Amino acid sequence: MPKTSAQRQAAYRSRRDHGEGERRLNTWISTSAYFALERLARRHRLTRRALIERLVLAADQDLIDTLDRDTPEWDHYFGVTP
Repeated sequence: MPKTSAQRQAAYRSRRDHGEGERRLNTWISTSAYFALERLARRHRLTRRALIERLVLAADQDLIDTLDRDTPEWDHYFGVTP
C-alpha cells in the first residue's frame, strides 16, 4: 500500500541527521518579516535558509565579541553552570 504524504514526510525527517549537522526549525513569523526575508534573500542572492543562518551567526558573534571569557556573563550566555 502506498504511503501518504504525511508518512513520506515523517520518514524523511527521521532519516535526517539530528547530531551536530542540522536541526529542524518550524515557526510562524509576521507577514512583514516574511516579505523582508524574501527581499533580503533575493537582494543577496541567498536562500532564506542561508540568509537566516548568516544573520543569526553574525548576531551571535557580535555578542560573543563583547563578552570576556571566564566571567559569569560568558557562562550564562553559553548555559554553563560553573
